[in-house]
Amino acid sequence: MYLRHTTRRKDGKVHRYWRLVRSVRVGRKVVQQTVAHLGELDAAGRARAQALARAITGDREQPDLFTVDAADEAIPVRLKQIRLERGRTFGDVWLGWTLWRALRLDELLERLLPEGREAVPWATMAAVLVLARLSEPSSELHIAETWYRGTALEDLLALPAPVVNDDRLYRALDRLLPHKLALEQHLVARLGALFALDYDLLLYDVTSVYFEGLAEANPLAQRGHSRDHRPDCKQVCLALVVTREGMPLGYEVFAGNRTGVTTVEEIVEAVEARYGVAQRIWVMDRGMTSEDNLQWLRETGRRYLVGTPKE
Repeated sequence: MYLRHTTRRKDGKVHRYWRLVRSVRVGRKVVQQTVAHLGELDAAGRARAQALARAITGDREQPDLFTVDAADEAIPVRLKQIRLERGRTFGDVWLGWTLWRALRLDELLERLLPEGREAVPWATMAAVLVLARLSEPSSELHIAETWYRGTALEDLLALPAPVVNDDRLYRALDRLLPHKLALEQHLVARLGALFALDYDLLLYDVTSVYFEGLAEANPLAQRGHSRDHRPDCKQVCLALVVTREGMPLGYEVFAGNRTGVTTVEEIVEAVEARYGVAQRIWVMDRGMTSEDNLQWLRETGRRYLVGTPKE
């Protein structure tokens, strides 16, 4: 048995009349049958009625979804007069912020980028950059002027939108770059602890990223083979090493006119210098294949699996 109520308006007031009901089966249907009319009850009266029902049926008390006073606190509203104001996306940035802390990147960057005279900690600005890249990859200007203001990060990070500007985001990138190796090593250790990753097989590939400007101040920005089909733009080559699960182990940036086949020896030696020499297998596509590379891999005792050029 359980309580049900009906609501009536009289003399401008709302009255709730309670009754004790039970569910009974009539044919193929289950209907509510009134056991007793209880009239108007306060919270204490409803609690006594529920206790009486349990005593009669012998059922144990079940937890309530709402508090006993919830009905008294209900406020009637006019749905047509409800409007949405200042809508904010929450799920993606909350998940990103949770992962950020699970990886302990907040602790790492607080050590690497200690607070100084800046108005906003660099570690916090780094979090904004990463969460934006995870949720909606775009430019620093778009992050500052549009994206951040439409998220719940103002509350999650306790960081007002006006202090998030593109200049501060660019300077945060400059602060992060000297700590590239420390970040990679931290992530490898933390991801390994969280997911029990295997490093017996590593996949290596190179892609390119192009610039929409002259990039005259960047010596690595050169014209080369464009994987984005933009030979008119300068570019850099991005080399990435990942585990069999797709987790990144590290990356390097090469000049845009450098071919992937010339990077193999450098990348293999760099990874082994950081994480030790092991009997791992290197997996690469045919763009990395050359007689010199294969000979070097064989002579140094490294195992590999590579694609072969088409005949």
